[in-house]
Amino acid sequence: MKRRSTSRSGSVASARGGHPSLSRWLLLPLALACGSAGPYGHSRAYSPLDEEDAAASGSERYDPVMARRLPQEWQGKKLELFGIVLARAEGRDGLADLTLSVRRLAARNLCEAGEEDTCRVTVGDQELARVHALVELRQSDAIGQKNLKPQSLVRVIGKLEDHVNKEDGADVLVASYYRHWPTAEYVTEQARSYMRR
Repeated sequence: MKRRSTSRSGSVASARGGHPSLSRWLLLPLALACGSAGPYGHSRAYSPLDEEDAAASGSERYDPVMARRLPQEWQGKKLELFGIVLARAEGRDGLADLTLSVRRLAARNLCEAGEEDTCRVTVGDQELARVHALVELRQSDAIGQKNLKPQSLVRVIGKLEDHVNKEDGADVLVASYYRHWPTAEYVTEQARSYMRR
C-alpha cells in the first residue's frame, strides 16, 4: 500500500525549492509590519527611516551659538535639527519657508501604555533657537489632511546659507532632506503628566 504524503513532507519539499505555501506569503507582510515603527516612528526610542539615516550620514547637530561664533566653518557643515513649525510661507524658487522653534530630541519617547504603537516621538519643551528652513515639500505635505503646517514637527538636514533672514535675523538652513510629523504624531516633554517613558 502506497503512503500518502503528509503536510510535513510537503513543507520539506517547499524548503528544498518547491513553491512556498500561500499562508507563508500572507504572513510575511504582517511579520514585517510588527517590526516596523511606521512612518511616524511609534517606538520607545527614536527610529529613523532608511532614507533619513542615509541623508543624516556625516551630519552634526545644529548649534546656534557655534553657528554664530564661527559662521564660515558652520556654513560648510551638513547640519540636522528638530523643530516645531511656527509658520509656513512661500520661499524663493518654489520652496516652502518654515519658521522653526528648534527643539532637543528626547533620549526616549513617551508612551501612553506598554505597547510601542502608543509611543510618540518626543522633543523638549524649551526652544533652543529660531531657524528658517527652506524645504521642497512633498505633495502629501503640501496639501491634504496631514499637511505640514504650524504645530507640525520636522527634522531637517541641510546646510546654512551665508546670510540670515532679513526680517528676524534667524539662521537660514536649505534642506536636502526633511521628515514630517503631524501634530497628533509627536509630543513635547510636557506630556509627561499623562504619558510615561
